[in-house]
This record gives sequence, structure tokens and C-alpha cells, in this order.
Amino acid sequence: MLKRWLSSGAVIALAVGCLSAKTQTSVQSFPLRDTAGLIAPNVKTEAVKYLGRKSVRITMDGDDRDGLVLLPGTDFQDGTIEADIALKTTMPPGVRYPGFVGIAFRVRPDASHYELFYLRPGNSVSPDQAMRNHAVQYSSEPGFGWYKLRREWPWVYEAHADLAKETWAHVRIEVSGRAAKLYLNGSTKPSLVVDGLKGEDLHGAVGLWSFVGEEAYFSNVRITAAPSLKLENGADIAGKWEMQYASDAGGMDAQMDLHRDQDKVTGTWSGPLGESLAITGTWRNGYVELSFAGEWPKESRNGAPGPVRAILAGWIDGDSVKGRMRVEGRSDGAWVAKRKG
Repeated sequence: MLKRWLSSGAVIALAVGCLSAKTQTSVQSFPLRDTAGLIAPNVKTEAVKYLGRKSVRITMDGDDRDGLVLLPGTDFQDGTIEADIALKTTMPPGVRYPGFVGIAFRVRPDASHYELFYLRPGNSVSPDQAMRNHAVQYSSEPGFGWYKLRREWPWVYEAHADLAKETWAHVRIEVSGRAAKLYLNGSTKPSLVVDGLKGEDLHGAVGLWSFVGEEAYFSNVRITAAPSLKLENGADIAGKWEMQYASDAGGMDAQMDLHRDQDKVTGTWSGPLGESLAITGTWRNGYVELSFAGEWPKESRNGAPGPVRAILAGWIDGDSVKGRMRVEGRSDGAWVAKRKG
């Protein structure tokens, strides 16, 4: 078991798709000098000039709600989305309000499902380091909002970035299959990397996202399509799997024998945390969330031996799985698996 524990210092990348026949690059530009064509059923849109730039301003009424404006004629799967965005808070003085403004993609026509990168500029300059780390955020609606992601996967889907209110920020989002990266203000290094988007929709509209208590400004949106990875949802988790886990506390190899009854998953996990451990979880159109109880190995140099709970989540693509795994109080990292036989 110790040999198995030490043998996997890094995750071996698994190819989860291949390029489709789509090779033609297309570009859509939305200068947003006016509001013509914007699909905005629940917010107010206005053509304005803000900080010397022609743009569209989005505001809304209500309490504790967001708003989404869809760009007409967009159907985005893979590629890049660029935009200039800014916000001005309208909250009373003394009320802590970091602001919330971002870009949604792969949006359903009724806006019920979408992927989202957004900024909280006010958190960027907070004196509390934990709050500073909440400056940029990924979420996926419905089901994977910021609260769920932060509680279940701390620090994975948000990060710090140098931002400010009442200042234009240039946003660039790169999407490829189930992965996406957020770049800010022309940097060649991403501010946030998401390897495993939570949404099950592989294409959809692009939208401008904002929140109550502010004026959100958008300008110069440019959408560039790229050759799309050939992905299909719905792959089954049932079967025998060889898995590898690479974490901040070391690596491990393991085996899983899994069974599925509709959306319920059961089976066993065998590896450094124990042999034939009962594993349970859920399956949603090819996305799985699994958990099991085990024992942290005494051979490990990191973390005291004792009872632990492991949590796994990821997408199945054909005979491969890729996602994140966390052993509560001990480790966090990425896992991959290949179906046996």
C-alpha cells in the first residue's frame, strides 16, 4: 500500500475529447453603443457614456437578486469572450458592498442555466485576506452558486485579483470543452482557472450579468468561436476504474468498482485509505459526486492518521473521468480515472 501511495506524485493527463470537424473561426462584435436587440426582460438597459466610453448600463429593482441580459444571435460553445466592464455602487454610505458584475456563457434561452465568471471589485482591496481572495468567482446556475462551491471546494473556484470600482476592467474568457480560464486587463496569466465546468449545457448564448444595488456598465464585447471539442454528456459511471489522485499532500493510486441505479451510485473504493470501502453518490447526465469514509494512512508524512471522509466530483467522458477530490482536513487535488476492460 505504501508503494502505491508514493507512486503517484502527479496526475497523468487523460485525453477526454478530440477536435470536431468544425474549423471555421467566426467573430461576433457587440460595441454596445446602444441597446438595440438586447434581450433584457427583467432589467433596465440604457445607452450611456461612462468614464469617457460609450456603453450600456444595466440596473434593476428588487432585493438580493441578479439580472442577465442576453446578446442576440449568440450560440457559444468554445472560444474566447472579451468585454470591458465596470460598476458603480448605489448602496448607502457605510454599507459593505463589494459589487458583482460579470459575463455569462452557454446560457439557455430562458436563462435558467448558465456558466458565469464575475468580479467583486470591492473585495480586492479588503484588509481581510480571506475577503481579498473572493475578488473573482466562477459559478454555474442552477445548483452550483458561490456558497455551495466555497463550502465544498474552498479556494478552488475563486481567487484574488487587482480590481477597483468605478474603473474599466478588460475581461477575457477562454473556454475549451469542460475547462475555462479568466484573464484580466491584458494579462497573459489567468486570474482563475476552472478545470471542470459544472454546467451540463455544452453551448448557449452569451450574457451580461449584474446585481441589485449597483450600476453595471458593459462595452466592446467580442466573441470568437474556436474549433469545439467533441463532447457528449450522459456517459455511465458503472464499471471498474483505475484512478490516480494528485494532491497537496501527495499522490495515491486506487481502484473503484461502481454501480448505478438511475441517479444513485454505489460501490467500493480500494486504495491507501482502506480496502473495499463503501462508496455512495449521485450521477447527473455524466457528472458524478461521490463520497466514502476511510483511514488516513500512517505512512503519510502529511496529516495525522485517523478517520477521514473523502469527496470526489467530476465528469465522465467515454471511458475516462476527470475531476477534483478532497480528503477532509488532509488533502485537496485533482483525480483522473480510466475504465478497466
